[in-house]
Amino acid sequence: MKVLFIGGTGNISKESSKLAISRGVDLYVLNRGNSKVDIAGVTSIIGDINKLEELSELQKHKWDVVVNWIAFTPEDIERDIALFKGKTKQYIFISSASCYQTPLNYPVITESTPLSNSSWEYSHNKILCEDRLQKAYREEGFPITIVRPSLTYDTVFPIAIGGFRHYNTVDRILKGKEIIVHGDGTSLWTVTHASDFAKGFVGLLGLLPAIGHAFHITSDEVLSWNMIYKILANALGKEANVVHIASDYICKIEPSFTGTLLADKAESVLFDNSKIKVFVPGFKATIPFSEGIVKTINWFNANPEHKVISPEEEQKIENILQAYHKL
Repeated sequence: MKVLFIGGTGNISKESSKLAISRGVDLYVLNRGNSKVDIAGVTSIIGDINKLEELSELQKHKWDVVVNWIAFTPEDIERDIALFKGKTKQYIFISSASCYQTPLNYPVITESTPLSNSSWEYSHNKILCEDRLQKAYREEGFPITIVRPSLTYDTVFPIAIGGFRHYNTVDRILKGKEIIVHGDGTSLWTVTHASDFAKGFVGLLGLLPAIGHAFHITSDEVLSWNMIYKILANALGKEANVVHIASDYICKIEPSFTGTLLADKAESVLFDNSKIKVFVPGFKATIPFSEGIVKTINWFNANPEHKVISPEEEQKIENILQAYHKL
């Protein structure tokens, strides 16, 4: 099976690339050459998907599957439809579980949960991308499959403030400083290790019954935010000095957190993974957060250049804490 990944070396996609190779997929990865493709067995194509003059090598191929890990706007989708119509048997768009209805009318999310999130431009654009692809499927037969990851981690910290690609909150935990947990920390969430996500995702590659369908792929482990931060601190050998602050107040002081909090992580979310388990029999997430976060910490320790402490993020955290303590 001949597969093209546009992207393929990031936090989520790298584990999927490695698993695909291990299963005999003839995998090509298109990127701009800024990040080295160090996955054995991958054929690298250097080029910018937005620059047609750099895609002459790409145009020589027909594909069983094309996966775009880095499409974010309807313009990206228009470009891909033009590039790959008639040249691939399956086009997989990486959307986001943040597209689901916000706020939720019912906390258990299935793939039929309405898509509606106008509070975060990222999510709104992903919804517009899905709308365009569904139209292309219905009217032109463009062979789409949509995948909606939730908070998936490997080389990032899956926390709401001072995390992801930033090392700020981890650094604060290590130094015994106060960290912010939104709300009272009892709302529920699901974090998924990229290796587990890959098991479901790679099972969709070339799966013709999946054409026209959308899937989310997450762990079945459900944790409160209090527990997520406690497990993180425990893995660091520390105890978290937590300050609980209402999400509304956090966003009032620092509006830049509105998307990640009020439009995504402020309320409880439970994912029903029945659909992916039907289409990919045997799919099961097996890496609990207590194990996965140790892998992430070990990766950062082995790659200290990625321990980026953002001064801007740190100032936002301090601004929120100072405002809160003045109340």
